[in-house]
Amino acid sequence: MKKHLVRFFLFLAVGLVISSTAYAEHLFGPDELDTSYGAVFRVRQEVWDNVVTLDTLAPTTSGADRNFLRLKTSLFGKLDYDKKAALFLKVTNEMKWYGLGPYDSFKNNPNGDKFDPDEIIVDNLYFDAKNLLGAVDVRIGRQDFIGTYGEGFLLMDGTPGDGSRSFYFNAAKANVKVSQNFNFDLTYITDPKTDIYLPSIHPSVTGTTFQFVNNKKVLTASNEQAVVVYGRGKIDKLTVEPYYVYKTEKGLSAGGIDPTRLDLNTFGARILYSIDKWNMGGELAYQFGEYDDGRDRTGAGGYVFVGRKYDTVMWKPEFELRYVYLSGDKSGTDKVETWDPLFSRNPYWNELIIYTLIPETSKYGGSIPGYWTNMEIFKVSGKANFSPETSLALSYQYLWAPQSTAGLPSAMFSNSGHSRGHLPTAVLSHKFSKNVDGYLQFEYFAPENFYSSQADDAIFFRWQLQVKL
Repeated sequence: MKKHLVRFFLFLAVGLVISSTAYAEHLFGPDELDTSYGAVFRVRQEVWDNVVTLDTLAPTTSGADRNFLRLKTSLFGKLDYDKKAALFLKVTNEMKWYGLGPYDSFKNNPNGDKFDPDEIIVDNLYFDAKNLLGAVDVRIGRQDFIGTYGEGFLLMDGTPGDGSRSFYFNAAKANVKVSQNFNFDLTYITDPKTDIYLPSIHPSVTGTTFQFVNNKKVLTASNEQAVVVYGRGKIDKLTVEPYYVYKTEKGLSAGGIDPTRLDLNTFGARILYSIDKWNMGGELAYQFGEYDDGRDRTGAGGYVFVGRKYDTVMWKPEFELRYVYLSGDKSGTDKVETWDPLFSRNPYWNELIIYTLIPETSKYGGSIPGYWTNMEIFKVSGKANFSPETSLALSYQYLWAPQSTAGLPSAMFSNSGHSRGHLPTAVLSHKFSKNVDGYLQFEYFAPENFYSSQADDAIFFRWQLQVKL
């Protein structure tokens, strides 16, 4: 009975936003109410070769090589009343088929197949109210922050446990316009391990325990809440974005149940400067806080970059030099000094390493990819735009660990070295039409002495085709 009610209310919500547009226009008039709706379909094939454990640990369900298909479908609709108020809804599913490789997260499926039906979820559902009191815009509900807070160094993905199926935050955000050149956001975030706020249609099988709890997808490694104050100021060609984030992480699961709570403060700022075709800038943040067992937590992280575009040269090439620093835990101290990526557990600088980090960082962030920490990256990247539709982006990355590890599995880690290794990447993108685009992505990792002598090279390959309607 409960499942039937969940499905009924979910489909009712979709119908109200997407299917009632014609009636809404009749009720309010076309000049007052703007309605829109659409769909996005994305298909990916991914190949992981030695990506998780560098072929050093016995293959398990989570560490086995993979060759699989991901099929993501999103339906959305929006009602916008006179540019003053809006309601937006997006519903998403990303089913997977693991029949091309050895990985089988659904090996206990009674049907004996390798199909993951996934959930049908409420991906976004928010209400906008604009220009309140002449200076405040408010958005309340489930929403994405992509492109909202700089590069997403700390605030990008609220649901890292489901990969790129969704990025949403359950949040209330107010943007206050102080002047023409300065505004700030005041944001509250509440992201539980599994979705407790909105209904979903569950998959037919539960999968392995680290992926699902009570037949619902694990979205984060802990129950997370945060308050964010994020400013944006601009003077001529200089942009300065100071911020403060207070975050709590509670009930971390790292191979077991750990009720420890972490209260963490993060102060930082992002600075950008552009002149002619040159762009330069960086971001620096400092963290301090405490676990409820009395341990102190500190960390520091940031990046600097310089880049240039050549619009008048054939293929309009671009290049960038970048350095990234994320602190690691020092041995012999009572503090935990490792950097906490907060809400940025995503393929920020590359895709391959986020999975290799899992065996290293699970004690900090559970068995979910992308816990960027104890890392230095020297990155050289370039891009050639062969046409308005076709481009090729290349990069070389050298990865280093500020701190050597201790006590990690000796089959994979040396527990003495600092050099993580070399990582070249390539992405060939093409836009076939206004509504169809795709790309090919290749990454190759050659590990060095941070890892054991048994560690093998790893490969990540993906192709994608996306259709927007």
